[in-house]
Amino acid sequence: MGKGRLEAFSDGVLAIIITIMVLELKVPHGSDLADLRPLFPVFVSYVLSFVYLGIYWNNHHHLCQVTEGVDGTILWANLHLLFWLSLVPFATGWMGENYFAPASLALYGVVLLMAALAYSLLQRSLIFKHGQESLLARAIGKDLKGKLSLLFYAVAIPCAFFSPWIAGGLYVVVAVMWLLPDRRIERNVKEHESSDR
Repeated sequence: MGKGRLEAFSDGVLAIIITIMVLELKVPHGSDLADLRPLFPVFVSYVLSFVYLGIYWNNHHHLCQVTEGVDGTILWANLHLLFWLSLVPFATGWMGENYFAPASLALYGVVLLMAALAYSLLQRSLIFKHGQESLLARAIGKDLKGKLSLLFYAVAIPCAFFSPWIAGGLYVVVAVMWLLPDRRIERNVKEHESSDR
């Protein structure tokens, strides 16, 4: 079956998730710049989550770029990913409203960890369907970034209870790690196109 509906549905869900997050940003009742100060933690958590959702959208687009078709397993793996991403607004709001309290910071990490595991499962489902010699399999390779992300999330979750700064720092490190362009898929697509000429 074609991949168009999966891609369009995923784009729509991610757009709704981002819309829900921005609607959670409450306008202060005062008109002075000082009235914005209490919103700073909420805004910081929003920015971090927006970056994460942008990373997932970008990487999902790259996955779809090298996917020729999907099956039921891939559709369910994609829904599994979207489920965890749909919890990002809740975790973001709770973390920001409570000034990065340990429990809220840990829950945020659990959501990030589960989304990363779901993304990894989606990748594996796609590779299983398309084969170990597919463009995607070659591009993913050993997936060091993916494995490091899982490790950092797993470390950050318990850290949230005794050092929120370390936990928050690890979440930022993972975001920066993925924000730097990952050209593996694009490079493999270009190499494949060059060899076909």
